[in-house]
Amino acid sequence: MLLLVSRRAVRANDCQFSDPMKKHILVLGAGFGGLELSTMLSEAFGEGVDVTLIDKGDAFTFGYSKLDVMFGRTTLDAVRLPYKNFVKPGVRLLQETISLVDPVAKRVTTDRETHEADFLVVALGADYDFDATPGLAGATEFYTVAGAARLGQMLPTFTQGHVLIGVCGAPFKCPPAPSEAALMMHDYLATRGIRSACEITLILPLETPVPPSPETSRALLAAFAERNITFVADREVRSIDTQRRVATIDDGREFPYDLFLGVPAHRAPKVLEASGMTEDGYVPVKPKTLETRFPDVYAVGDCARQGTAKAGYFAEGAARAVATALIARLQNKEAPVTHAGTGSCYIEFGAGLIGRVDVDFFSNPDHPTGTYHEPSVAMRADKEHFGASRRARWFGL
Repeated sequence: MLLLVSRRAVRANDCQFSDPMKKHILVLGAGFGGLELSTMLSEAFGEGVDVTLIDKGDAFTFGYSKLDVMFGRTTLDAVRLPYKNFVKPGVRLLQETISLVDPVAKRVTTDRETHEADFLVVALGADYDFDATPGLAGATEFYTVAGAARLGQMLPTFTQGHVLIGVCGAPFKCPPAPSEAALMMHDYLATRGIRSACEITLILPLETPVPPSPETSRALLAAFAERNITFVADREVRSIDTQRRVATIDDGREFPYDLFLGVPAHRAPKVLEASGMTEDGYVPVKPKTLETRFPDVYAVGDCARQGTAKAGYFAEGAARAVATALIARLQNKEAPVTHAGTGSCYIEFGAGLIGRVDVDFFSNPDHPTGTYHEPSVAMRADKEHFGASRRARWFGL
């Protein structure tokens, strides 16, 4: 077993493991939530805390990087942030695959060993449920890193026809991303001089592109109209026939395509369903505290019903709230309630312009609210700072 604790990999049996006097915090998943939570605990306690962070992968990738890979703006190697560079006092990062979660005992079994904890934080994200949409497994999609890279190899040979961007179910990660894909596709085809030979259609299971912000939605709809992009609202793709190259949506209509960009339906990882933690596909939590129904077990991010959109910014915010509570508890203080349910999404409008929407899910009891920031070149620097600050904070890069 390899233990990722420094810039070199060392064998687990070469290391001193848990100090029995320390509280052991087990964090499942090294995405936005797991990385930020582990970093905050390390900052608060250093070697005085015992955190085990488990992820089956060997690197982190920002979700928005997949669009850049697909459209040839960057490479896979350039966007991968290896976990070997995540070096924090008091934190061990293990590359293991989780096979069993016992939330009552706070015990987790992996392909390597069994871990027990005083506190368990589940931040495993959402998995893609390809089986939920017949035919999708044999089609093309851009929500996985591999899928985006595959489309990136296909796009240069695409010269004419119908580009169909289809979402197969809600909720889904980063709600603006399919809209971004449509606008970036327009730019890509226009730059190659073949836009007039192509159609672009976006099928979205939402009434508007960004429901919490009518202003953002109006701006996106205007951008679609300007670019002759067809928007099919409040519908989802139900099946794909890759032989006929036809997608069927939930009202029975068929959409022929020459290039399909799919967004799979989402669900919490099956290991969480098997653990008895999920209801209706996700882990229910108290939105303000992220506590599950199991004592000393929390869930954050896309695997949880935390009352926000499924996006990295919101997972990070939830993780900060849990970390703040755990720090207080470990100091024998009352745990504060700090989950604000706020976050931002950057939106690529094409032509080098980026907008932003700031969303607040908790302040208004009737519905979430959003504040729209018009697209600009200057906003690109803001987005780049968002990524750079987290690369530096988590990976020292």
